Amino acid sequence: MKSSSNVFLYRRQGSYIPRVAAVHDLCGYGKCSLGVAIPVLSAAGCDVCPVPTSLFSAHTKFPTFYMHDTTPMLGEYLDAWQKEGIGLDAVYSGFLGAAEQVASIRRLYSEHPGALRVVDPVMGDAGSMYPTYTPELCAAMGELVDGADVLTPNLTEASILTGIPYQGQDVSEEFVRQNMERLVSMGAKSVVIKGVVRGDGLIRNYLGGADIEFEELSDRLLPFMLHGTGDLYCSSLLGALMCGKSLKRAVQFAGAFVTDAMRVTREQPDYEVRGVSFESVLGEVAMLLG
Repeated sequence: MKSSSNVFLYRRQGSYIPRVAAVHDLCGYGKCSLGVAIPVLSAAGCDVCPVPTSLFSAHTKFPTFYMHDTTPMLGEYLDAWQKEGIGLDAVYSGFLGAAEQVASIRRLYSEHPGALRVVDPVMGDAGSMYPTYTPELCAAMGELVDGADVLTPNLTEASILTGIPYQGQDVSEEFVRQNMERLVSMGAKSVVIKGVVRGDGLIRNYLGGADIEFEELSDRLLPFMLHGTGDLYCSSLLGALMCGKSLKRAVQFAGAFVTDAMRVTREQPDYEVRGVSFESVLGEVAMLLG
C-alpha cells in the first residue's frame, strides 16, 4: 500500500493473484463474515485464505444459535501455514471468538510484515455489543487499532474503541471527526467510520487518516436494516483496494455495492433474517478487475 497526496493504493502487479488471510467466523445460515468475504474477495481476483475464529449454526440475530470457539486450534493452524511458507498480501480481520485470538492476528502481522492490515472491529451496533462479546474481548480488539492500515468501525464500535460516549446515529461531522482523530492517535493509518444517518434520506460514511483528507461520502438510505451489511461493506472495500483503487474510490464502491445487494435481498423470502443477498450482483466486484 502507498499513501500520498490523498491516494491510498495497493500496487497490483499484472495478472498476479494476491493472497488475503480472512480472519472471521464461519456462519452456517444467515450470510455474513466468511460467507461474505470469500466470494466477494474471490470475485475481486484474490486468493482468500480463511482463518475461522468461530463456527456458528446461524448468525446472532437468531434467538437460537450454536457457537464453537476455535481458539484452541489456531496455534497449530498457523504453525502449518508457517511450515508451508505461505505468503500473504493482506490480513483482514473481523469477528473474533475470544480475546486470545488477537495474538493470532498479531502473529500473522509479524510473519507477514508487508501485508496490508485491514481491521473491521466487529463488536456491536445501535449502541450495544453483540451477545457473544465481553468487555475483555472489546479491549483486546482495541489492540488492533495500532498499525491498522484501514480501520472500519461503525459508530458503536468507534465509541467502544475510543471511550467517547455513543450518541446514536444522528451525529455531527465534528463528532465523527473527534472519533476519527482519536483512532488515528491510537495508531490507525486510515479510518472509515460508517453509518451516520441524519434523517435526510442519506447514509454517510467518513474517511480520513494521518495523511488522508477527512471526507464525507454518502449513499441513499434504504428503509430497512439487514444483518451482514457491515461484513459486505468491508469485504467489498478491501476487494476494491486489492484491485488497485484508491481508498476514496473503494469507499464509494462499497457503499454503492451494499445498497445494490440490499435491494436484491428485500425481494427474498425471510429477508429480515437471512442476511444480505449479494450473489446476483457479484459481477460488480469482478468489473473492478477491468
